[in-house]
Amino acid sequence: MCLGRAQYIALLHVENRNGESFRHFLLRILLLSTKISPMPACNEYPTDLFSDSYEEARQKFKDSLAIIRQLFPNAQHQSHSLSIDPALTIDWITSEPPAKEKLFILTTGQHGLEGFTGAAVQQLFIHEYLPMLDHATTGLLLVHAINPWGMKHRRKVNGNNVDLNRNFNLHSHEYDPLFNPVARQLEQLVYPRIALRASWINRVLFYLRVIANVLRVGRSDFMAGALMGQYCFPDGIYYGGTEAEEETQVMMRLYQSMLAAYSQVVHLDMHTGYGPRRQMSLVNTPHELASSAELAARFGYPLVQKSNAEEFYATRGDMIGYLHQLKSGLPHIKRFYASTFEFGTYGDSLLDGIRSLAVMVFEMQARCFGVKSVDSGRWIERKFDDLYDIRDEKWVNKALADARQAFEGILKAEGYWE
Repeated sequence: MCLGRAQYIALLHVENRNGESFRHFLLRILLLSTKISPMPACNEYPTDLFSDSYEEARQKFKDSLAIIRQLFPNAQHQSHSLSIDPALTIDWITSEPPAKEKLFILTTGQHGLEGFTGAAVQQLFIHEYLPMLDHATTGLLLVHAINPWGMKHRRKVNGNNVDLNRNFNLHSHEYDPLFNPVARQLEQLVYPRIALRASWINRVLFYLRVIANVLRVGRSDFMAGALMGQYCFPDGIYYGGTEAEEETQVMMRLYQSMLAAYSQVVHLDMHTGYGPRRQMSLVNTPHELASSAELAARFGYPLVQKSNAEEFYATRGDMIGYLHQLKSGLPHIKRFYASTFEFGTYGDSLLDGIRSLAVMVFEMQARCFGVKSVDSGRWIERKFDDLYDIRDEKWVNKALADARQAFEGILKAEGYWE
């Protein structure tokens, strides 16, 4: 059975003396009896969740306001124009319910290029899972493109070459250039300051140097030195900046404002790149008290990890970690879950990790110091897209299936979907 959007909205507007709860009761009964998701297979459902440009993705997000208002009448769209380019905006849609009990947050595009998959999953959520939330008690914060400059220019960093997921530090002293001393030991390998020559010889030599450094400092220290974040090399990968960036400040203000009014919060942030190929990882910060095994059982999801050296890789200045710290100062929040959907691309073997690191280093090298040839520039652009913006049909279908499984497990376990 396919429930058309007009029928679906009509059902939501059934009036009864019991009001909103009766509408949602009817909806749940219909969905359970027909064994369908809210709206996934109807003729009116978007045929292409993915976009080919930042502008197209932004327009889809803005257009979704009309759909959201049919379910959440108080929904409003707002945006912030970047000082570096006012045509680039961080966009968000909020809705405040009559009774503020639960808040649901879904964010995308903190790592620019990764925002294309994130925006597609956000559209999936709006069309399939948003109707399951109770708009009488649930507030919304949906954010499109935390890093619009990176999404527009198909980069992970913002216009200041800062990785925004290493920039969410609660205190100014955390932007310490002396943090992560292993990064300095890896300077010549990970932060080359010459134009990129993407020959096969240079690629093989990079792999060999990585292996030599892993043997020298150990795999755990190497991963921490390369990936955790650093505050000493502005033209290097995972640079966290010297202070909170404009985009970070916008998000911090949003979070502080929205979290002030609710006793329960769920926040899901979308990323691509690391983890097994064709398998989304649910990545939690070490601030999360429940173990990965406990969360996997609670959500019915097969791959749950923590961002530490043992399970995934550790980071500093990440956004989810900031939210946990913010929440710790808000005693009115009694229940809180914040996590990252990490859609794996290359794979999670040691060789896959070296390959993805090589692409990161070569892309930064090309952007900051140029390329030796046009072919080198084209090669690294293709490789960077392959790492963070995959359009392979099998990968896309599996990514969307994983997102559905995680949405359903989390929403049910956290009491947002009965």
